[in-house]
Amino acid sequence: MAQEEHKDPNYMAIFWWLLALTILEVIVAITDLPTPAKASLLVAMALGKAILVAMYFMHLRFERLTLGAIVLTPLILCVFLLLMLFPDLLGTPHETVAEMKKVEKVKE
Repeated sequence: MAQEEHKDPNYMAIFWWLLALTILEVIVAITDLPTPAKASLLVAMALGKAILVAMYFMHLRFERLTLGAIVLTPLILCVFLLLMLFPDLLGTPHETVAEMKKVEKVKE
């Protein structure tokens, strides 16, 4: 399979976006927003920065097939395991601690 040619990303533009997001994170952190709103904004900005770093500095933007395989393989395995273990979950009777204590009292 021939590798696609791609132009080099503008690393300085990515740097400025990362710097802007970091400054916004500091501003959000020192404001008096409600905690859930502050946490949501900080997480969203951190995810944005992580995506920028992964896509450009780790060159994942140009690895669509490999990245898709990396994401889909664990998902397929999880679904497979859930489907394979689900019958065991339905067929096994579960007892709670309270029920076990009742049985122990009856035996005494």
